[in-house]
Amino acid sequence: MRIPAEASLPVTFVLSLALAGAMTASPSAAAPAPPTCRESGLRITAAPSDRPGTLRIGVTNRSGRACVIDRVPTVVFGDLDGLALPVPDGGSGPYRVAAGSSAHAAVRTLDPAATELRVVDRLTVAADPAHRGRAFGAAVMGSADGIRVWEPVTTWWHGSRAAADAALYRYTR
Repeated sequence: MRIPAEASLPVTFVLSLALAGAMTASPSAAAPAPPTCRESGLRITAAPSDRPGTLRIGVTNRSGRACVIDRVPTVVFGDLDGLALPVPDGGSGPYRVAAGSSAHAAVRTLDPAATELRVVDRLTVAADPAHRGRAFGAAVMGSADGIRVWEPVTTWWHGSRAAADAALYRYTR
């Protein structure tokens, strides 16, 4: 069908319509990022591993929708200064946890080559640096006489315990 020239719409209006359609119908338009997980919606766990000087930590999203935590768990030992360092190196970033799903990380508390160590009565684990975290006593961690720590490292969060263990082994051997 041909539209007579006198009935045509202004070019700027036609371009505006075309751009608006492209912007709303674009399949590449990104969905909004999930919100940061609320600490009250998370369950934090920590347990000794089958390898000496290592622990397993986890976080479960108990809320009804996906949310994000920091990709590096925050692990603090007693009253010592500093955190377990992430392996691989890297800064903060989002890690998406689906509703009802869990993420896992592995922690090495004591460098096997260490000639020094500290002994603490607890460790605290948080899924985000803005959270207070949950404390776990030494006895719960399988070390009634205290948790031995020197140059601790933690993996980033992973989708399974096996993946977290493999990452710790890969970066600390």
